[in-house]
Amino acid sequence: MNFSIEVPAEANPLTHQNLFHVLQSASSSDQQQVKTGAQQLHNWEKSPGFYSSLQSLYTDYSLPVELRYLSIIQIKNGIDKYWRKTAANAIKKEEKELIRSRCIDSGINEPDHRLALQISILVAKIIRYEYPYDWPDALDIIVISLRSAAPGPTNPLHLSRTLLILLYVVKELSTAKLQRSRASLQSAAPGIVRALSAVYIEKLKKWTRFFKDKSDDEGGALESIEQSLLALRVLRRLIISGYEFPNRDQEIQTLWQTLNLQFGEMLALVQGGSSIIHANPQHLIEKHLVQISKLHLDMVKTHPAGFALLPDSFKLAKAYWGLICQFGETHGTQAPNPTTAQIGNYGDVDDLEVPIIEKLCLKGLLILRACGKMVHSPAQTFKYQQRQDKEEKKLSQELMKNNLLSGEFAREAMETLVTRFFVFTPRDLRDWEEESDEWEKAQESGGEDWEYSIRTCSEKLFLDLMINYKDLLVQPLLNVFGTVAGLQTTDVMLKDSIYAAIGLAAPVLDQKLDFASWLESTLVQEVQVHQPGYKILRRRIAIVLGQWLPVKEGLNRPLVYQIFQHLLNKDDQMNDQVVRTTAGRQLKNVIDPFEFVAELFVPYAPTIMGRIMALIKEVELPETRMALLNTISVVVVRMERHITPFADQIISLLPPLWDQAGDEHLTKQTILGILAALITSMQAESRNYHQIIIPLIQSSIEPSSETRVYLLEDALDLWATILAQTPSPSPAPGLVSLVQHLFPMYDIASDTLRKALEITEQYIYLIPVELLSNAALLLGPFVVLLGTVKREASGMVTSLVELLIRSADNHGGLSAIKELTPSLLSSGFLSALLLGLHDAYLAHQTTGPKRNIPSIDGIAETDYLNVLARLAVASPSLFISAVGASIQSSHFGANGPFHESIDWLLTEWFSHMDNIGHPAHKKLNCLALTSLLETGEPWILSRLQSLMTVWTDVITEFVIEDEENNGLTPVLRDCLVYRDPESLRGEGPEAPQDERRRILLFKDPVYQIDVRAFIYEKLGIAVERCGGVEEFQRIWVQNVDQDVVSAFGALGVV
Repeated sequence: MNFSIEVPAEANPLTHQNLFHVLQSASSSDQQQVKTGAQQLHNWEKSPGFYSSLQSLYTDYSLPVELRYLSIIQIKNGIDKYWRKTAANAIKKEEKELIRSRCIDSGINEPDHRLALQISILVAKIIRYEYPYDWPDALDIIVISLRSAAPGPTNPLHLSRTLLILLYVVKELSTAKLQRSRASLQSAAPGIVRALSAVYIEKLKKWTRFFKDKSDDEGGALESIEQSLLALRVLRRLIISGYEFPNRDQEIQTLWQTLNLQFGEMLALVQGGSSIIHANPQHLIEKHLVQISKLHLDMVKTHPAGFALLPDSFKLAKAYWGLICQFGETHGTQAPNPTTAQIGNYGDVDDLEVPIIEKLCLKGLLILRACGKMVHSPAQTFKYQQRQDKEEKKLSQELMKNNLLSGEFAREAMETLVTRFFVFTPRDLRDWEEESDEWEKAQESGGEDWEYSIRTCSEKLFLDLMINYKDLLVQPLLNVFGTVAGLQTTDVMLKDSIYAAIGLAAPVLDQKLDFASWLESTLVQEVQVHQPGYKILRRRIAIVLGQWLPVKEGLNRPLVYQIFQHLLNKDDQMNDQVVRTTAGRQLKNVIDPFEFVAELFVPYAPTIMGRIMALIKEVELPETRMALLNTISVVVVRMERHITPFADQIISLLPPLWDQAGDEHLTKQTILGILAALITSMQAESRNYHQIIIPLIQSSIEPSSETRVYLLEDALDLWATILAQTPSPSPAPGLVSLVQHLFPMYDIASDTLRKALEITEQYIYLIPVELLSNAALLLGPFVVLLGTVKREASGMVTSLVELLIRSADNHGGLSAIKELTPSLLSSGFLSALLLGLHDAYLAHQTTGPKRNIPSIDGIAETDYLNVLARLAVASPSLFISAVGASIQSSHFGANGPFHESIDWLLTEWFSHMDNIGHPAHKKLNCLALTSLLETGEPWILSRLQSLMTVWTDVITEFVIEDEENNGLTPVLRDCLVYRDPESLRGEGPEAPQDERRRILLFKDPVYQIDVRAFIYEKLGIAVERCGGVEEFQRIWVQNVDQDVVSAFGALGVV
């Protein structure tokens, strides 16, 4: 019985025999042995000699293939983790040299193709790290092997294996991001291309001679085809990535001409249908054609100027166009006439692989589009260009215009694309009926994979031609359109292709075509025709409307809504699922434009919304369901408050969809987005749906929820939206209970933290009493966040504490603030603020190049001082006791009387006043320092000069002449004082959250207290406590600089 015991690497030493047994366990069919073996391999990963021992095992051909395969995989994984010199536990230099010395030969001599493939990838990874500095002759070794294997080695596999290794090496180096790797490849490319070209041409001649002479060596011919294909795959990548300017290299020019010539010969051989070519050889020859066409496409995309300047390139491009026209003659005529046959009657359409001519035509369309981009939208680069580079670019564009992209070609291409490649094929019609969901999704997602579909690629090329040659093409297109646009034309296929062109060209034709007349005279009639095949036209009309409504103003939108209402009617047999789904998708493009007026859509909304929601239940694909939900979301947003009558309809649909979605997280995200949009549109009226929505939020944010990672962000947005639109009196109990889920989010230093803090702010506005009674639960996590997160998040924390103090003052006055203060002390929040300020104070006492840097910056210091200022303005005595208690309980500041403890704080506070930029913050801190005067204590009165300086600055900045005063005597007022809370109301409907914010802001002392009157009041109290004006002047004022006194006295406060 085989068994393994998992032990540490030290207890199970790495030996050849032990490694063999562990690999045997890891490759067995017993899951327990696999697990044990994998763990032991993991334990050995960092052991010296591990990877070279694995290499010794996979080069032993007597071992089982599965064991050798696992050895290679382990080395591949180890290269990714430990080959870099800077990696932790990197492979030693000696072991690397041993592995390098054997890896290429092991790949060349490997008999099993699967293992040879993995060894080739392994070699490529090593060369990417090592070439050219640590392994400068790597490519030379491969090229030498290639040359020695080419004449016909004893082992016929040597050449194939060498080509396979070279293929992956070139792949790896050509995709490297480092300029060093690309430059090294380019320096070695000419020699490799020379050797490869010789191999390719020799093998090509061998198998072409076989087909021409009809010799008996079929096995040798098949081997030669495979080898020439491998060589061609390497050449294709090397020509593109190995040369900066391939058109300037004589060998590349010759090879380019040779390949183009062979392209035509191979195509003729494949199209000739010779009976001597069996299925497998023909398939390999077709692969040759595909590789050469990929070379053509890569050249025109990567080296556009080089493509134009290489020999016979324009002849090549015209040959592709000729092939496209030839293919179009059958492609555009094989679609049946829908007026005489039903969709879906073509079940025998061949489902085999796409024909080679269609693949080549697709590449040809891509090449022609890239040629157009070269001329009309050339790629911009920051790379320095030599004079020759610029001249070649200019010359190539001129040659392309004169030799290929002429006006005559543009007209011919436009006509061919529209009439031949825009039409539906029998396969399309069959898939429409039998796989409607998949087919409709594929048609609508053409923008994602257009390079792999001949129709969508044709559409892209057509639009490029219309944009760049609109002066030549608009009128011919309109002429053709005029011949088929009437009701008398019943060729549905032709109409569909012409209408598709009109829709695609909407941005070009918007000023040329009277779309409004066509809509009212023709389209509205054609969507009502009940004849075989007209469902094709119904689908197209929905798409055309979705393309034209965003670019054309002044259309009869109610008529458009009626058309969509009709197309979404399931009772009409012509409106199958494809037609209705397409209409549901396109309605989003009709509703979304800025010109949309909700009142015009309201009469049609009940029917349209009901039919779309019924369709959502009907479709099966999640992607289609999401697209229809996105349409619902756009309607909800654009309808605003007009959506309220349909809210019940929408809400009733979403919970079942939520349950049905299961693990389809994107669908659930869309549902959460719709709910957020619905609540925003309905505002306070959305309160009736809280009992349905809150459980969805809770299931998305609970730490134990499996969907939390996918839905948390959207759930938080919905949560915030509900809070913003919830009226203050008695919010739903479920909404209040969600608060507990906020606390774990304070530990996440990410965007989620910011959103959690914003939601906390909304709760303080909504249920201040409840949060004040549990303030310690908030303040505890806030202490951790201070100074450990980004400054912006730290500022949000201090703003929330300010809001707590303001809310306490608003709901319970001084007694409520006194109840909050113990939480500030016990949580350590106040101590954390003072600690940060004390660190800033100490740092500011140092100067010079070696001065200390404070742990908080100037903006954070302002935030810290704002919290203290709120306490001081509310009650100086409470401020003194709280700060005193915090300083005494902390490890900073003096341990003596209070005036010694607070001295550093006042010094830092006054020195920072000039750094406060926000007007409200500046006034707040001025009020706080001024309020301390009422204590009459020497520690504040001794800073009268600093106070006067602050007063002079603040009054000069904020006190202005009242413009509304009609009297002759000027009246001064504080510009930050609000007279009427309604003056803070914005335009349009006000959300409940905005109303709560506005009311509390109006009650803020900063916006209620006139700073001049406040200074006069507090200064009077201080004077009285000193025993009168004369005593105050004798003890305190005489110590103030006379210029400071004069500047303050000139303000007329006293």
